[in-house]
Amino acid sequence: MRPRSSGRRLGFWYRLAVCLLRPWMMLLTRRDWRGQEHLVAGIRPDGTQEGIVVCPNHISWFDPLESAHYLFDSGRPPRFLGKEAVFRVPVVGTIIRGAGQIPVYRETADAANSVRDAITAVRAGECVVVYPEGTITRDPGLWPMTGKTGAARIALETGAPLVPLSQWGAEKVMRPYRSEFRILPRKLMQVAAGPPVDLDDLRGRPIDGEVLREATTRLMSAITAQLEVLRGETAPAERYDLKAHRAAEAAEKEEQ
Repeated sequence: MRPRSSGRRLGFWYRLAVCLLRPWMMLLTRRDWRGQEHLVAGIRPDGTQEGIVVCPNHISWFDPLESAHYLFDSGRPPRFLGKEAVFRVPVVGTIIRGAGQIPVYRETADAANSVRDAITAVRAGECVVVYPEGTITRDPGLWPMTGKTGAARIALETGAPLVPLSQWGAEKVMRPYRSEFRILPRKLMQVAAGPPVDLDDLRGRPIDGEVLREATTRLMSAITAQLEVLRGETAPAERYDLKAHRAAEAAEKEEQ
């Protein structure tokens, strides 16, 4: 196994997860991986790499395995921000918590802790993975939705590169919001990292709502542009806004 890019040891639980999952991913999936050179960050005085923030689109419950496989084999073992409920699943929760993944406590007094922990990890040289959409896309064509601002905040607070990651293929194994697992025949996993989002004009400014929204808009545009290349298709001109869609649904119910 490769050492962590931060110079830290992977630890027992991380190694266990890799040993359990990677051989099956190698056996049961085909891979088209691009842009791994964009995962290389600056080198610190101790010879390890600087931390990065990686932001994938979210198309399936299977795609965290797809992106984790890509990042681990690219020499950037990931630390994911994930829903706290997953950490309470028997056995699985023990493994992912032991592997140093970061729980997200939504709409609670502990919600800010995930961002704080992610910032600490990035400053320690880790590759921190944040799904900017916050959930599997609800776009009918599985294109990226509007993003939340947490990833941008982490990148701006730390000065770390904000790397867009586009993936396609996991939805063929598990379609969104369906209880299924269609691993055979082997599916092609396409993953592409792009150049870090240009935030130079935003760094040094107060990290307020305007700055965070602008950085997030640039991030989602970069993810979408890369996904268009992978899919060989053009995304809709208007990005799906889950919050606005739910508000419209609620208003319609009230009228009824």
